[in-house]
Amino acid sequence: MTVANDADLAAGLAEVAGRLLLIVRDTGYVTGKALGKAGDATANQFLVHALLHQRPDDGLLSEESKDTEERLAKSRVWIVDPVDGTREYGEARADWAVHVGLAIDGVAVLGAVALPGAEGGRGAVYRSDAPVAMPPAPERLRMVVSRTRPAAEAVAVAQVLGAELVPMGSAGAKAMAIIRGEADIYLHSGGQYEWDSCAPVAVALAHGLHCSRIDGSPLVYNRADTYLPDLLICRPEHAARVLAEVAAFAKG
Repeated sequence: MTVANDADLAAGLAEVAGRLLLIVRDTGYVTGKALGKAGDATANQFLVHALLHQRPDDGLLSEESKDTEERLAKSRVWIVDPVDGTREYGEARADWAVHVGLAIDGVAVLGAVALPGAEGGRGAVYRSDAPVAMPPAPERLRMVVSRTRPAAEAVAVAQVLGAELVPMGSAGAKAMAIIRGEADIYLHSGGQYEWDSCAPVAVALAHGLHCSRIDGSPLVYNRADTYLPDLLICRPEHAARVLAEVAAFAKG
């Protein structure tokens, strides 16, 4: 069976990979760091083989596969993160994700982010082709930050804005938290790669959110160097203020 629609393919793959990850974890046969490795390997094998079969002419970049230069000559490149938030996955938390994104000519145009542990374990998949209504912003802003290493810029900007810090796991979970009405700003500068943000950015853009580097420049994908260290996703009405405060922080 060939799935003709790219959006259906991305969402279907993300959802199935999420189910596979839950099965691997729930068996109890592997725990701790071994569970993270088993989950990464299982989900990656499925996603890579499925994409190579479904879209053999496209490029492919996965966190868990050896990168090659072949993708650089492609206009269409699938960028996947089989388990975004391996620690949270192993701890049976809800804030981990599966990312399946498609970049065309360097732009994240389409994506799906699965949160298999969300909704009490029932899971949820957010799609760039099916935006949902976002709850209104609260009076006090909320900024999602890393559970273990919140970025200095994010903490400083949150203090200036009077925003509440909301610690959370994966990048995908943080980005979807804005769509879910659990946060308003996601500011990150602690280092990421293309697979951390491609699918979440595609979904966030489809929901009308602002997405950029923290200096305001665009996010560009399918580069030889996959390091894409910083990210801002927020409601558009907050973007100018956040970018200005980041710039002020950088100047000291």
